[in-house]
Amino acid sequence: MNPVLTWLTDHQYFLVWSGAISLFVFIASLLSLPWLVAQIPDDYFLPDKRQPAEWKEQHPLVRLLALVGKNLIGLGLILAGILMLFLPGQGILTLVMGALMMDYPGKFQLERKIVKTPAVLKGLNWLRAKANKPPLIL
Repeated sequence: MNPVLTWLTDHQYFLVWSGAISLFVFIASLLSLPWLVAQIPDDYFLPDKRQPAEWKEQHPLVRLLALVGKNLIGLGLILAGILMLFLPGQGILTLVMGALMMDYPGKFQLERKIVKTPAVLKGLNWLRAKANKPPLIL
């Protein structure tokens, strides 16, 4: 018997689950990514315009929970973006959104470098235009 057919029949359960996960990630990215891109302030990438987020001035416990939650969502988006490089979905834009959500040293410089890439900027501004938001200012 053909080894590929043998593998497929032996791992049918795996193939069904990977297809279901791929479909879920695809739908989740289609629904969440435009909303997330629209939430970026248009002057976010101007260094002299940056101000601390409102949640950073809250009670320390609220700040910690928000920080952990935000970083977990960002990590999830990065992992989903990596998957979408091989599966259906908007992989590069999802990776960018994950990087924008997380907190780490050198984040702002990396964000600016990624967003200055013409293809990424065009994609982000296209999503923002669909949400009736002004284009990002670099």
